[in-house]
Parts: sequence; structure tokens; C-alpha cells
Amino acid sequence: MAEPGKGVTAGKLAINVQKRLTRAQEKVMQKLGKADETRDAAFDEIVANFNKQMSEGTKLQKDFKAYLAAVKAMHDASRRLQDCLADMYEPEWFGKEEMDTLAEDTDTLWLDYHQSLTEKSLAPMDTYLAQFPDIKARIAKRDRKMVDFDSARHHFASLQKGKKKDEAKIAKPAALLEMAAPSWAQGLISAHQVAQTNLSYNQAEEELGRAQKIFEELNVELQDELPTLFENRVGIYVNTFQGVASHQEKFHREMGKLSENLNDIMTKLEEQRQLNEEANHSESASSAPKRPGPPPSRPPPRLTPSPDQRQQHASLLEDEATVPDTDTDYTSATTQQSAVTNGSGGDLPPGFLYKVKAIHDYAATDGDELELKMGDAVLVMAFDNPDEQDDGWLLGVKESHWVQSKDISAKGVFPENFTQKV
Repeated sequence: MAEPGKGVTAGKLAINVQKRLTRAQEKVMQKLGKADETRDAAFDEIVANFNKQMSEGTKLQKDFKAYLAAVKAMHDASRRLQDCLADMYEPEWFGKEEMDTLAEDTDTLWLDYHQSLTEKSLAPMDTYLAQFPDIKARIAKRDRKMVDFDSARHHFASLQKGKKKDEAKIAKPAALLEMAAPSWAQGLISAHQVAQTNLSYNQAEEELGRAQKIFEELNVELQDELPTLFENRVGIYVNTFQGVASHQEKFHREMGKLSENLNDIMTKLEEQRQLNEEANHSESASSAPKRPGPPPSRPPPRLTPSPDQRQQHASLLEDEATVPDTDTDYTSATTQQSAVTNGSGGDLPPGFLYKVKAIHDYAATDGDELELKMGDAVLVMAFDNPDEQDDGWLLGVKESHWVQSKDISAKGVFPENFTQKV
């Protein structure tokens, strides 16, 4: 309530207080059923639609602002991620300049997306919702004026009903006064009382007409305006979400291109890394010992030995049957056997020829092959049947196994190029 002296006179303040009291009294009488209330079902439905429209629009505005806040948060997160990548990206890596340009384009795209949503979708929605508070205030004013109209109508009706009773009450005292009054005053008293009654009646009638006019003007305006506003909500929703869809489509299309460029840069960076790795590997491989080629193929065994193999076998048997004639030959043979005997700590396996050492790992691929690990010592033995020996392959048993078990059942063949003669 305004205080007197601040733009509101004491008389105006008194009138406002009187209006509020009159409205409160009228509403109490209506609730008690002692006074009828003006009803307009059609207008009540219009107001219900308005309230629904305002509630939906306010919720849409709130949710859209939350969406924009999420877009801004994603923009900030994207910027930090791009900055992190730019800081880590070394100058000599492929596409350093392209990467910096890509980060700037990504940041600009996020800014344009947020600005477009704000200007093209949120701003029209704010303008649309800005009219609701004024309309809501006018609806409330219309309700107050309707109460004023009902109050004036009831007051005027009560004066109409009491006019005849008042005239009857006035007639008898006036007759007595006129009898006692001088002749010149006779009739004036009755006329004055009737005038006072008519004045109250006329004032009530004028107040009723004024209250009815104000109420009907507001009522007509709102009945014309509210349905139109309710229908306009469809166009607002269409424009809003069409704008959102259009901006999203453009943003994701452009972001897809930038993502494709980023993927291309990363792919070429990986290719650069592989080339550098291969170059480094080639340099280190040139100084390291080369791994031997694959072991020679093993042809299927032949049933009949070739003439060369028969001659080789005969020479081997002939050498074994030969007894050294001199002390020098005996000493040489004894010395050769003693390189292995001392290393193995025991006797030599039958058919021993010489000792080799594995210089590379070899994984056996057949049951009769010997598994080798680099550094294994192997005692090479003569084949029981020379026809079984394949070119490039030797027969032997690991020295460690022979020393422990003196058993040649673990013997097997192995590629000669994976070993080195000791």
C-alpha cells in the first residue's frame, strides 16, 4: 500500500481502501451464497489455456537455457582438450601448423553455434514470453472489475427494492412536519427528502454503469486477444525447434569435417612414426648379427642310397676300422675326444663326431627334431644309416642331457646353419 505524500493523495488512498473493503465484502457474500456472482464459462476456459500456455513456455525457456549452458560447457571442455593437444604436439611432428589451425576452427565453430542458438531461438522465445506478465495483470484487473461490477449491481438492486419502502417511511413524518411548519414551508420538506433518496439512487445507477463499462471493455479485449495468443504458440514452437535443428545440422556437419581432418593428421603422424621406427630398426639391425635363413628342407628318405652316399658311408666305416699306426695319430685322436670329455664330465656318446653350440633358437617342427636354445651345447653323432642324413642337417644330443643321463634316446636332428662348431 502506498504511503500518503508519495504520489498518492489521502483522498485517493481512502478511495482505494474503500474499494478493497467493498470487494472483500462482496466476495464473502458470494461465498456465503447471499449474493450471485457473474460467471463466464467460455472466458474461464480461455484463461485456463492462457495459464497452460504460459507454464509450457516458461518451462521451454528454462530448459533451453539449460541446453545453452551445456553447449557452453562442451565448448569450454573442447577448448581445453584442443589446448592440451596443441601443447603436446611437438614442432617436428607431421601437420603442426594444420593442427593449430584445426584448433582455431573448432573454437570458432563452437562460438558460432552458441551465438546462433541464442540469437535465432532464445531471443524470439524471450520476446514471446515477455508479453505474458502484462496479460496476466490485465486478467487479474478484469477479475477485480468484475467484483466491482457485481457489487455495484447488488447495491443498485437493493436501492431499487428499498425505494418504495423509503418513500412510505418518509411520507408520514413529512406530513406531520408540514402541518407544524409555516405555510410557505409546506411541501419543501417532503421535496427535500425525496431529492435525497433520488440522489442516492442516481449515484448508485451511475456507479453501476461505470463499473459495467470498465469490466466489459477489459472482458472484450481479453476475449479477442487471448485466443489469438494461444494459437500463436504453435508458430513459436515450430520456429524455435526448426532453428535448433538447422543450427545443429550445420554444426555437426562442419564438426564432422574438422574431425575427419584431425583423423587424417593422426593417421599421417602414425605413418611418420612407423617410418622412423623402421629406419631406427634398420640402423640397429646393420650392426647386430644376422639371423640365419630358414633351415633347409628335409626331403623324404630314400630306400636305396645314392652312389655318393654309399662311397661316403664306406669311407666312414673304413676310417673307423683303421687303427692309428703312430703315436702322433693316437695323441691327436685322444686330444680331440678330450675337448668334449672334460666339458661333459663323462664318456662320449657312441658315434660322436664333434661338438657344436647353438647361435640361434630353433623350434622343432617334427617329432625327430631337436629343440635348440641359443647357447645350448650339442654333441654331434654319426647317423646309424647314412641314407637318413639330409643335406644341411646334423644328428646329436644335448650335452647337458648326456652328462645327466648318459642316454641317447633324446637325440634328434637339427639345422647345421643354426649352430657353430666349437
